[in-house]
Amino acid sequence: MFPYYYEYYQPPKTFRVGPYSTSETELREIAKSWFAISLAFAIVYARGGPLLAVAFMFAVSALTVGVGFIFHEFAHKIVAQRFGCYAEFRGSDQMLLLAVLMAFAGFVFAAPGAVMIAGPVDWRRNGKISAAGPAANIALAGVFYALYLAVGGLPGMVFSMGYQINGWLALFNLIPVLNLDGRKILQWNKAAYGVLVILALALSFIL
Repeated sequence: MFPYYYEYYQPPKTFRVGPYSTSETELREIAKSWFAISLAFAIVYARGGPLLAVAFMFAVSALTVGVGFIFHEFAHKIVAQRFGCYAEFRGSDQMLLLAVLMAFAGFVFAAPGAVMIAGPVDWRRNGKISAAGPAANIALAGVFYALYLAVGGLPGMVFSMGYQINGWLALFNLIPVLNLDGRKILQWNKAAYGVLVILALALSFIL
């Protein structure tokens, strides 16, 4: 879920979606990663239950975790493309396999891949591109929370999981270490970093 910066000498054939571009390769990578991450969380949530429980939790995970993953990566991509950069998501087969295997131990390390970017990126633009991912998860968590308040029963439980998971995804990516988004946001703007952390904490643990 972290943007890396890499020169594409032969970018794949792209086609435009609105003002932005994507490719068949990127869409396949997104679908593969979405499936693997949803499966990993489904295994954890089903807790050794029957196949039907895993299938149900897969659908729930695809809606909550999977949509959060999509929003996060495409937020990075859209901001990078607004800056005139070439940006496409690429999954990591090794990390996706690791996520599924670790799920059987009851834990998911969700690092399915990254948005690869080539173009004019200084530390300010880098910070803004990085902030877009956690901000997207926070916004999505807010939507899920509003839906949770509006409905009850089983849908309400799904929406509750949606806002907590997206808050957690934002918070995880805001850790200011290694190549996580948090380190680059903190370098760019400490105030913006603080606001994002407070919102992520609220949606993860307080609400």
